[in-house]
Amino acid sequence: MNFYAKLKETVFSVAPVMGLVLLIGSTVAPLGGDMLLRFFLGGLMVIAGLAVFLTGVDIGILPVGERSGAALTSRRNLPLLLCAAFVIGFIITIAEPDVQVLAEQVRGINPSISKWGLVFSIALGVGFFVSLGILRTILSIPLKYILIVSYLIVFAAAWFAPDSLQGVAFDSGGATTGPMTVPFILALGLGVSAVRSKSSGQQEKDSSIERDDSFGLTGIASIGPVLAVVVFGIVLALSGKGEAAQAVQEVTQGEGSQGLFSVILPAVALEVAESLAPLAVMTIILQFTLLKMPPMQVIRTVRGFIFSYAGLVIFLSGAQGGFMPAGHKLGQMLGSLAVSGDKLLVLYNAAGEVERSLGLPAVIQISMLLLTGCIFGAVTVCAEPAVWVLTNQVEALTGGTIRRKVMLTALCTGVAVSIGISMARVLFGFSLWYVLIPGYALSLLLTFFTPKFFTGIAFDSGGVASGPMTSIFILSFTLGASSQGSGNSAADAFGVIALVAMTPLIAIQLLGIVFKIKMKLIQYRESQEVSK
Repeated sequence: MNFYAKLKETVFSVAPVMGLVLLIGSTVAPLGGDMLLRFFLGGLMVIAGLAVFLTGVDIGILPVGERSGAALTSRRNLPLLLCAAFVIGFIITIAEPDVQVLAEQVRGINPSISKWGLVFSIALGVGFFVSLGILRTILSIPLKYILIVSYLIVFAAAWFAPDSLQGVAFDSGGATTGPMTVPFILALGLGVSAVRSKSSGQQEKDSSIERDDSFGLTGIASIGPVLAVVVFGIVLALSGKGEAAQAVQEVTQGEGSQGLFSVILPAVALEVAESLAPLAVMTIILQFTLLKMPPMQVIRTVRGFIFSYAGLVIFLSGAQGGFMPAGHKLGQMLGSLAVSGDKLLVLYNAAGEVERSLGLPAVIQISMLLLTGCIFGAVTVCAEPAVWVLTNQVEALTGGTIRRKVMLTALCTGVAVSIGISMARVLFGFSLWYVLIPGYALSLLLTFFTPKFFTGIAFDSGGVASGPMTSIFILSFTLGASSQGSGNSAADAFGVIALVAMTPLIAIQLLGIVFKIKMKLIQYRESQEVSK
């Protein structure tokens, strides 16, 4: 049982964000005692729920993914493999907590958009592109060609989607790669890659092929939701429902903290049961038709599902009852300061009413929101356990040539800048395209210069930085800040997850080029020594 290891990871991930919010929420932008208590209780539930959920995924769900990939590939039936990959990608996405949180945020902005309609659209996109990724692995198609063609199609289609859903579409690509989807898809891809390399007799001849094929499936899968939500938005626009209203998410008043969670819990429990039920049914079918796991493994799988269900209920209840309302309210307060033009430091009385304010130039007020966003971004990505796993992986892969501290610094800086840009969009309302098009153009251009396995790692890790904290807190904070502006809050706020997910695409590939140059220098020095 690795529960305590998972608990340590989630504490390390969530506690820094909690500490920063509690500090700001009790000084510069007081949230009030009840809201701070709700946030604290919600944070404890997020920590405990995520630890229990990840434990269940490890002991019960991941083995199913890896065994399924290996068993399907060994059948040597390509249509069966691709169809099964589609179904697995579709079902696992429905159970993804980050997708559930994103759908709730979108519904809070525009109640006319069906939550399950959005979730099913995202799941369809993931399923299709997981199949495409598996096909690429089988046929050994270079990853960069799949990425370039897919993103060209995505950007061309997104041009016709409603402005309010363009950010949502690109956010869905980052939200999909969460704690449920990424491990399962990686396990599926590794199973397929291992069987393929063994059957082709190339495992020892060319290990770089296996490493290249083992990475990239998650990066390909994250493209699917973007295209699917773009199509979903075009359909909504044609039906007259594509334009979102201003933010309607408000902090519930008049409920005690414990009472509020007791109201949220039953509804969340039902929704989680609905999202996990298809995955459970799929596992039962796979067990009788393909996997045929021994009794002890079946028992572990059942335990894993029970833990995953309980953890997901606790996690989402804490997110909806404490984290999201506090993030939204804090964003509202800091956003109000930035756009007011006449005050920076607002002092509140015990009832939460404005007592007096200190006026300072507007540039300082705006800088405060931007700086707060950058700090939240740096703290969030630095605290993500998956980021530490990724940096360790790259350091080991490069033999220590690319140090973990260097990569962590690059990611923290990039994500901080991403959140800062998102805050600037909230204040000034410039188009998301001004950032996404140059960013992805640079990312795709770098694929021609960086080593293959670095490209796979980079696009796989696009969702690593955009973990649960980005979905449940940073997005809520941005929505709250955008509600104080004069523009369209949906168009201005959504896109923050996309910008966070874009950072590793550039940072890791640049480090890959550095690694390539260093290796050439080492080889040159060795050749010079031999010649002497």
